[in-house]
Amino acid sequence: MSDSSFSMVFPGQGSQAIGMSSALGEAYPVVAQTYAEATDVLGYDLWELVQNGPLEALNQTARTQPAMLAAGVSVWRVWLEQEGAMPKLMAGHSLGEYSALVCAGSIEFSDAVRLVSERGRFMQEAVPEGTGGMAAILGLDDERVREVCVSAESGEVVEAVNLNAPGQVVIAGAKGAVDRACDLAKAAGAKRVLSLPVSVPSHCSLMEPAAERLREQLSAIPIASPSIPVLHNVNVELAGDADSIRDLLAAQLHHPVRWVETVRRIAASGCSDLLEAGPGKVLAGLTKRIDRGLTGSAVFDPISLHQALERLK
Repeated sequence: MSDSSFSMVFPGQGSQAIGMSSALGEAYPVVAQTYAEATDVLGYDLWELVQNGPLEALNQTARTQPAMLAAGVSVWRVWLEQEGAMPKLMAGHSLGEYSALVCAGSIEFSDAVRLVSERGRFMQEAVPEGTGGMAAILGLDDERVREVCVSAESGEVVEAVNLNAPGQVVIAGAKGAVDRACDLAKAAGAKRVLSLPVSVPSHCSLMEPAAERLREQLSAIPIASPSIPVLHNVNVELAGDADSIRDLLAAQLHHPVRWVETVRRIAASGCSDLLEAGPGKVLAGLTKRIDRGLTGSAVFDPISLHQALERLK
């Protein structure tokens, strides 16, 4: 297989939906097998949850995370079965970084399922449900959003945490501070301000206690050098050795997701295509807004799979 000029990326929380992976699962048995492996680790039927809900259960972060991991890894396994070309780079948005590391051969799938389930639990326990919040600020540049957060703090945490696209920044922190920042962002001329339906304020400094607990879990699992280079959210760099990967995964919990820089790095590395593996097309959609030279597309069902296999031969 020749080295082709595309990057494969994996979405994080927020792309989950009841019925995800079903069309791909009907066509390719490896999808159900992947979810079954996760079920064995988790002790509850992940496929049943993903197909039939309830949505409130799927949206609990300790369940969303293994579900999204299984969705991304199952797309990759189908891609390999169909002898798809090998990507030049991989990356993942937040939780998606774990999917990328599994697919690049760095972390065993079963270890990653256990890890992200615990990651979700640690995150929820660090900030009790209802006390934290996240919101998307549209139409202000990164620096203006950071200024708004500083003005809104009043002794509480609120930070810019997902730099998703030019003019699209997600903030997270204590609920009161996030609400104040939303009001200030509107006053500063934001086009839209959207509260996000999440149970945990990811990637802000309130997650430091969760990161410490995660670090212990990371130290207990084997991690190999990835066979396909993986760009990390924290520093937009490649990490070769196990200890660096552990450090970056722990730090990722309380550092911003630098997605704009990640996509620009993918483009600068000579990739012409960015292929999103998993449910939905969130990252493919952001790609156009970050770098018009990159073609963003997603694989989530048999039709999109065949289109990608044809285009990226």
